[in-house]
Amino acid sequence: MGLGGELVAVWEVPLSDGLHKVGFEHGTTTGRRVLWVDGKEKVHHDWMFKLVGSEVFSIGNTKCVIKIEPVGGFSYEYSLEVNGKSYKKFTENQSKILKTWLFPLEGALTRVVLEKDTLDVWVNGNRLDTAGEFVDDGTETHFDLSGHPAYIRAVSSGNRREGLIHSLVVDDVEIPEAVE
Repeated sequence: MGLGGELVAVWEVPLSDGLHKVGFEHGTTTGRRVLWVDGKEKVHHDWMFKLVGSEVFSIGNTKCVIKIEPVGGFSYEYSLEVNGKSYKKFTENQSKILKTWLFPLEGALTRVVLEKDTLDVWVNGNRLDTAGEFVDDGTETHFDLSGHPAYIRAVSSGNRREGLIHSLVVDDVEIPEAVE
């Protein structure tokens, strides 16, 4: 991430507009702290005397906090909170509300994300205008992918615990779901 720093933690934060990489450098002898988001420096402190504490930052409208806590001697533990939740809890929740598909389209990798709670559709970090319609076995959310007709179909799984099954269809071809 940085030059000559002491990278102590890296997290990948799944948001609707993409997967964001957060890196944190902590110089325990100098007190230096550098925070990176997607390769860009967001926070930089040199010569901090207090080695523990927290760094607050945001990714778009998402509030994040890195907590630095001592674990004995000169060892430290680094944890990330996203929107007030632990990183683990936040990513578990995101995996429940986001459906993601990654596939090549016209020679470029395309990322389509459905926010199941709002039904917003995001393509490569941009929210799209969509048109929903009811069909015999569920719903379809239609949109355009650079001139390619696409839709997300939602049908009942028949199992109350499983809920709806979402599938993406581009140019009449079903795209397999990505694992992030």
